Amino acid sequence: MTVDRVKYFESLREALTTAPLLLIPDFKLPFKLYIDTSGDGLGAELHQVHIINEKPVKGPICFISRQIKPTEAKYGASQMECLCLFWALEKLNYFLEGCVFAHMANSHTRIQYQAHMCHDSWGQVINQSCTERMP
Repeated sequence: MTVDRVKYFESLREALTTAPLLLIPDFKLPFKLYIDTSGDGLGAELHQVHIINEKPVKGPICFISRQIKPTEAKYGASQMECLCLFWALEKLNYFLEGCVFAHMANSHTRIQYQAHMCHDSWGQVINQSCTERMP
């Protein structure tokens, strides 16, 4: 093996062994939903802050992602964020149904604005899922 390959292998092993550990969800605590979009895909992270040894520890509950479909590639930035939020709420419904959570978009847009800008059916789902539970 070359020196570069050994370095690459070591960095890969380090990344795999020190990856963030997933926390077990506590449905009594609030969640934070982070979303992000790109020209290629949608992604979301669900986080929570647990108290471990009397210290607050923020950690991930789960990560999800998918490629965008050819028809979705035509969407503008606002529509893509709405799509991502709608998709994340649909996929993470098991965790979020009836729980308090905050939605954190990378562009820091307000959720009410996003719901207003979304397709009617998306906006209804987003409003029902999020705006009533925002901390």
